[in-house]
Amino acid sequence: MAEIVDIARGALNAQPFSALLGTKLMQVDSASLTLCLTIRDDLRQQHGFVHGGVVSYLVDNALTFAGALRLGPKVVTGEYKINYLRPAVSGTLMARARVIHAGMTQATCQCDVYVTDGNAERLVAVAQGTINRIVEGAPEPMMFDA
Repeated sequence: MAEIVDIARGALNAQPFSALLGTKLMQVDSASLTLCLTIRDDLRQQHGFVHGGVVSYLVDNALTFAGALRLGPKVVTGEYKINYLRPAVSGTLMARARVIHAGMTQATCQCDVYVTDGNAERLVAVAQGTINRIVEGAPEPMMFDA
């Protein structure tokens, strides 16, 4: 288990954007993990709420890290859908992601995002996504010019 934690922490630390935001790995086991991010003024939108893009970033990373627990470290997000339930204003965002199903090259994961302020937790967003393993030597997808 210590090896999984070290790999996950190393991957997070290798992301300059995650370092910029101050994201931390809080918990990892064989099928789930938790990322957290302290809410700061520079992460807010014009109404004083944490920007939806910040919550979405946290979901994307948590889903991908969860998928990597089953598929290995070379993964990318294929897609995800997020529902914003309530705004986050202060405290810490906690993204808890888990693997729902995994095959050889793809994993379906779910993520719940909470805001914590002291001991209370409030659900902020829920998401589900597909994580794809990067297969070495696989052909690149065709791209069409517009």
